[in-house]
Amino acid sequence: MGKLRLAVKELAYGSTVGQDSLRGKNYKPWSMASHKHPGSPGWTGPICQDMAGTTPKASAPRPDLPRPGPEDHLEAQGSPSSNSSMTTRELQEYWRAQKCCWKHVKLLFEIASARIEERKVSKFVMYQIVVIQTGSFDSNKAVLERRYSDFETLQKKLLKTFREEIEDVVFPKKHLIGNFTEEMISERKLALKEYLSVLYAIRCVRRSREFIDFLTRPELKEAFGCLRAGQYTKALDILMRVVPLQEKLTAHCPVLLVPALCAMLVCHRDLDRPAEAFAVGERALQCLQAREGHRYYAPLLDAMARLAYLLGKDFVSLQKRLEESQLRKPALRGFTLKELTVQEYLS
Repeated sequence: MGKLRLAVKELAYGSTVGQDSLRGKNYKPWSMASHKHPGSPGWTGPICQDMAGTTPKASAPRPDLPRPGPEDHLEAQGSPSSNSSMTTRELQEYWRAQKCCWKHVKLLFEIASARIEERKVSKFVMYQIVVIQTGSFDSNKAVLERRYSDFETLQKKLLKTFREEIEDVVFPKKHLIGNFTEEMISERKLALKEYLSVLYAIRCVRRSREFIDFLTRPELKEAFGCLRAGQYTKALDILMRVVPLQEKLTAHCPVLLVPALCAMLVCHRDLDRPAEAFAVGERALQCLQAREGHRYYAPLLDAMARLAYLLGKDFVSLQKRLEESQLRKPALRGFTLKELTVQEYLS
């Protein structure tokens, strides 16, 4: 009777004391990983009563997780479903292609060299900046020159718009003496390289007009000046060097590339290179897409229709697009493409 009372008390309070005596000497506890444990992968015994005769319920759908991708990329389309019949190789190729689509342009900045330039009333150091696209072979690396005062002007402009965003960015200090020593030039080269790299890492800064203009405006201004002077070969040479860099910097907003591309079209056309002009014009139309309200849209379509007629291509569809655009939004006075381009970068 005493043992029976003890056993009842242990069962009531969940005590572990004396349980072995109730289970017997040969008792072996189930291992959770054992095939003898209900619910384990190898379990072959009967199903619990509450699960028997029922169909397992599908788990509640989870909200889609955000996909990795570029900052302004649209949601990926055509993603394979969980029960896709694609082979492993096909899936690998699919995700490799998606990764390429998601990957945004990354640029690497180097201060390759520096030279001292002396003029009648001034002496300064010109720093050669090399801009390369990372992740793949870049055959169109950009090479440009800027002096310290150009960097200083950029910093002042950025502080007006992005003071909080760049408050931790270190700008190389200005020195009153010793600016032309080899030691100072080497030190400043490293500091300016770091400065550009840090600025580019800040999204709002690298997309800003100030940052893009710092890297492209002097060359573009020179090119458009040559265009106005009728120096088409020189203008084209400058544009072909600066446009690839501008294209990388404005990937988030391709329409910013249109004026430079249209200037290249005008140069090629006036140099009697209609095929090259038409190819550049197609790139410009692709950047514009369906922005009929853009000031370059109608003049570009008109120029492209004329080039297509000259080359024996389909000019009717281009004329039709132009006519439909003019019906929807009639212009008081239509400018030619050349009249528009010569007005760029006047100041």
